[in-house]
Amino acid sequence: MSLATYKKKRNFKDTPEPAGKEKKDTGKLIFVVQRHHASHLHYDFRLELGGTLKSWAVPKGPSLNPKDKRLAMMVEDHPIDYATFEGDIPEGNYGSGHVDVWDHGTYEPIDEEGNVISAKEFAQNMRKGSIKFRMKGRKLKGDFALVNLKKDEKSWLLIKHRDKYATDEEYNSEDYAKKSSLAYTEKRNAARKTSPAKKAVKKK
Repeated sequence: MSLATYKKKRNFKDTPEPAGKEKKDTGKLIFVVQRHHASHLHYDFRLELGGTLKSWAVPKGPSLNPKDKRLAMMVEDHPIDYATFEGDIPEGNYGSGHVDVWDHGTYEPIDEEGNVISAKEFAQNMRKGSIKFRMKGRKLKGDFALVNLKKDEKSWLLIKHRDKYATDEEYNSEDYAKKSSLAYTEKRNAARKTSPAKKAVKKK
C-alpha cells in the first residue's frame, strides 16, 4: 500500500489536505465517511488498513437498509491524517470542493460467520474481492460488506447486513448531513443556475 498516487495528484502548497505518511496499525482500526461535494456530490468511505486509509467513492452514500446495494468506486489510498480533514479544496485542485466528516469511529474485520479476524486476513480477503466488517460509528453501526463486482478492480458494492441496526425504511445519507454541508450544496447549486453559461441559454 502506498500514498504515491495520492501525493502525485495533489499540490500541497495549494490545498489544505494533509500530505501525511504511511503509519503502522496501532490498536483499534478507524473508519471515516466524508461528504465530498466536488464536481459531483459523493461520500468517501475510508477504512484504515496497513498504515493508510483504503478508500471508495460512494455516489449515493452508505445505507442502513440491506436492500440497498451502493456502488462504491475504489480510489487511491489516503493518509491516516485525512480522517479528520474538513474544509474547502480550492478550485483548480484535484477534488476541488467542500469536505465534511459525515461519520467516524472504529471497525472490526470479520469473517463470514461474524468472527473477528486479523488485519492480515482482512487484507487477504480484500485482495480476493470480498470483505466484511463491523462498524462502530455514530451513524453506521453493525455488520457491512464490500464486494468487488469483478468487471474491474475499482467497482465494488457496499452492503449492510441484516442485524439489529438495519432498517427497512428508505435511507438517504443526505438526511443526516451537517447543516453546513447542505448549505454549501445549496449555495453551489444556486451559483450554477445563475452562471453566465446558463443565462446565455435562457436568452435563446
